[in-house]
Amino acid sequence: MRADRLMAILLLLQHREQVTAAEVARELEISERTARRDLDALGMAGVPVYSVQGRGGGWRLVGGARTDLSGLTAGEARALFLVAGPASAVTPAVKAALRKLVHALPEPFRVQAEAAASSLVTDPQRWGSSRAEPRPPRFLDELQDAVIRGVQVRLGYVDREGTETERTVHPLGIVAKGPSWYLVSSTEAGRRTFRIDRVSSVDPTGDPVHRPDDFDLAESWCAIADEVERRRTPHEARAMCVPHGVGVLRMGFGSRLEVGGATTDGRIEVVIRGNDEYKLAGELAGLVEWIEVTGPPGVREHLASIGNKLVERYGSDRH
Repeated sequence: MRADRLMAILLLLQHREQVTAAEVARELEISERTARRDLDALGMAGVPVYSVQGRGGGWRLVGGARTDLSGLTAGEARALFLVAGPASAVTPAVKAALRKLVHALPEPFRVQAEAAASSLVTDPQRWGSSRAEPRPPRFLDELQDAVIRGVQVRLGYVDREGTETERTVHPLGIVAKGPSWYLVSSTEAGRRTFRIDRVSSVDPTGDPVHRPDDFDLAESWCAIADEVERRRTPHEARAMCVPHGVGVLRMGFGSRLEVGGATTDGRIEVVIRGNDEYKLAGELAGLVEWIEVTGPPGVREHLASIGNKLVERYGSDRH
C-alpha cells in the first residue's frame, strides 16, 4: 500500500470530516475497491477511522476529524508555508504538497498559513542582470531520491575539461549554492562534491550508502565552501583599517575579508583575499580613505603604480 496515498486519504478525512469510498476514488483517481481497501488499511494501521453505515454514511475519524496531525505551532505553520509561495525556489511537487497540508492544520492556524504562502516574493536577479532563470538540473530528483533512500548510485560525470567518467558514489546530501546544485558524496577516493548540472547519468545500485556517524551536511558544506573560496582567492593583502571602515569592507568583500584585532592606534587588522595581486590592488585602490595596505610588497607596488597612473591622467586637470 502506498504511504503517500494513505496520507492523502487521511488529509481528506481531516478536511471533510466524512468521506465515501466513491469520493476517495474520485479524488485519488483509483477504483472504489482500492479506496475501500485503503480505508480499511488505515484502521489496521491504528488510525482511529470508522465507517458509518446506511444512507448518508461514509468514513470518519474518531473525534470529528479535527485532530492536528502536524503538531505544528502557529509560528511553525507560517514559516512552513512561506516556502510554498509562487516565487519560492522549491519544486512544484513540494509546493503542491504544502498547499494540501494546509487543510490538515487547525482552523486558527489555517488563515495565517495560507496568507504566508502569498506574503513573500523572492527575486534572485541582481539589478541590471538577465531575467533568465536557471532551471533545476536534469538529475536533481533522482539524486535527492538516492540521498533520502540511502542507496549508492553509479554516476556519470563530465568534468570542466569535458572528460566523462563513471564511478560509484555514496550520496550524503545535496546543496544549493546560488543557482548551482551540488551533490556531496563519499567515494573510494574520499569525500567529493559534484556539480549536478555536470551529471550525465544516474543508476541506483540498490546497495546501502555507508554514511559516517559524525557526518553533518551543513558543517561539511561550510568546510567545502571555505576550501573552494581559498582556492579561488589564493592571494592575500594585509591592511590596517579605521574602525568605521570595517563595515565598508564587509559589504565590498564578504567572505573574502578576515577581521583581526585592534592595534595600539585603534585601527583594525584585516586580511583581504583575491585571485590576482594586481586585481586585488585595483579593488583596494579606491579604499585609501579607510585602509593602509601593509603587505605583501607585490600588492603595494601595484597600488603605487595605479596611483602614479591616476596622477598622470588626472593630475593635470587640477587648477
